[in-house]
Amino acid sequence: MNVLGKVYLVGAGPGAQDLVTLRGARLLAQAGVVLHDALVTPEMLELCPQAVKIAVGKRCGRLSTAQAFINKQMLDCARKYAVVVRLKGGDPMLFGRADEELRALEEAGVEVEVVPGITTALAAAAAAKQPLTRRGVARSVAFFTSSTAPEHAGQLQVPDTDTLVQYMGGREAIITAQRLLDQGRGADTPVIVVENCSRPDQRILRLTLATLALGLETAHGPVLVMLGDALARREHQAANEDAVTSPLAVPRRA
Repeated sequence: MNVLGKVYLVGAGPGAQDLVTLRGARLLAQAGVVLHDALVTPEMLELCPQAVKIAVGKRCGRLSTAQAFINKQMLDCARKYAVVVRLKGGDPMLFGRADEELRALEEAGVEVEVVPGITTALAAAAAAKQPLTRRGVARSVAFFTSSTAPEHAGQLQVPDTDTLVQYMGGREAIITAQRLLDQGRGADTPVIVVENCSRPDQRILRLTLATLALGLETAHGPVLVMLGDALARREHQAANEDAVTSPLAVPRRA
């Protein structure tokens, strides 16, 4: 009788190596194999030098590994290794395909444990020093993403909350901005765009909803967009903050 190993769905956090949890780092040091997403940084993989590393990443607009094949790889690895880590960017339980992977493992009788990670929305708010909630201004927050399929872009439903956080929000955030303007949101609603959150090449841009609707320069890394009145700059925040964070460029309207 073959003894199956245990699979851990581990959240790597937003990118910086020292933002993974202690439990996640410990499991990486024990793993026989690590199946990791495309957004997991090379520095994060330095925490598991002893492990076989298998890239199973998914990136919008790029060649990626089919989910069914990822599921099969996890099951195959569980038959060979005692400790299998499925390393996911951010938190496994938010936009991480955790439901599909948990189902596949449970149906096969493989023991599985989920180790949470810092989701990018919270890391981005911390990087910008801008809380997502604010007394008397914002008491509700929605994390959402649009379909990555172009033919489904027009079906995006924007949540009705005080603060909105759009994952994978490059071009899709432009559509969101226009919809919010059409729904009556103020043109001067504050917006913060964060690219490559927590990494050395992190970039932060402050703008307004009306400016976002004009578009954004193509980013070279994952982009998260935060919108809402809670994101307004505090009175004593440095006036040159944007220059320090090396902002993304916004194209000018012709």
